[in-house]
Amino acid sequence: MHRQWLLLAACFWVVFMFMVASKFITLTFKNPDVYGVKQEPLTLTAITKVEKIQVMKAKRFPGEIQTIGRGLSEDIIHQPLVHMERLELLRNVCQDASLKNLTHTTVSKFVLDRIFVCDKHKILFCQTPKVGNTQWKKVLIVLNGAFSSIEEIPENIVHDHEKNGLPRLSSFSDSEIQERLKLYFKFLIVRDPFERLISAFKDKFVRNPRFEPWYRHEIAPGIIRKYRKNRTETRGLQFEDFVRYLGDPNHRWLDIQFGDRIIHWVTYVELCAPCEITYSVIGHHETLEEDAPYILKEAGIDHLVSYPTIPPGITLYNKTKVERYFSGVSKRDIRRLYARFEGDFNLFGYPEPDFLLN
Repeated sequence: MHRQWLLLAACFWVVFMFMVASKFITLTFKNPDVYGVKQEPLTLTAITKVEKIQVMKAKRFPGEIQTIGRGLSEDIIHQPLVHMERLELLRNVCQDASLKNLTHTTVSKFVLDRIFVCDKHKILFCQTPKVGNTQWKKVLIVLNGAFSSIEEIPENIVHDHEKNGLPRLSSFSDSEIQERLKLYFKFLIVRDPFERLISAFKDKFVRNPRFEPWYRHEIAPGIIRKYRKNRTETRGLQFEDFVRYLGDPNHRWLDIQFGDRIIHWVTYVELCAPCEITYSVIGHHETLEEDAPYILKEAGIDHLVSYPTIPPGITLYNKTKVERYFSGVSKRDIRRLYARFEGDFNLFGYPEPDFLLN
């Protein structure tokens, strides 16, 4: 009997020790993230993943902040800080009394002729030549319904305003103009003012499209007669002649002979009246890859049309090219040119060229 009790006690002890060991093993190897302080690594891991996503977005869209958008399907739209800064700079420079003569203009018919209208989607686009505006006109032509896609638009139609279905703001009554200026989404595109002038010079006097022969055969000779220093020089219009003409405070008498102000080298101020018209977005040619999708989204049309593909490197500011073109121009003539375009440089945040400071 005594042996039976000893055997029973031994069995009980074995079972008890097995239960303790089993409990120890369970506690040791159970998922540690479920208990107490072991939850912290899980929480920290989740936060790290969110931060990684935010960092990736920050790399793609430098300076982005979050704000409530007009469409709440996604609830939140990322609005790049750079666009807010551009508008704030514009407002501040417009208020600078010392620059008023360079930054302010009348919203005349000349300005209204530069602004194209898309009533269907309530958009106004101010054309600034030599800044890739042809592509934006194609976007608006499609939105207005004249063509179903950008690829279908013939090149000779884009600038034919009798056929492209793209009205100018000047074609409306005064009350209709005011209503659209007040309510519509408005944008323009700018680029470094001096690089824009180089583009205009190359396009109109070097390449000289066949359908615009008057630039080479009428305007160029007029500039040469008035502004060429070396009268024995027989070459065609040179860039230094062009700069001398543009920098002359009295250059407009020659423009009148040509018929009107020539939009390809008129200042942004004269073209679009940025201090008189409250623009929604200012795009920069140098950052067009990022700005174009942003403009389409802010205008509420990104689901309807895409901006045409931009060839690699075409929008980059070419400092070497600019310096090369201006290397043969006297400092006096460059300063006079800068004085005319100083408003554009200041309004849109372009720095004074290094070669002018040296």
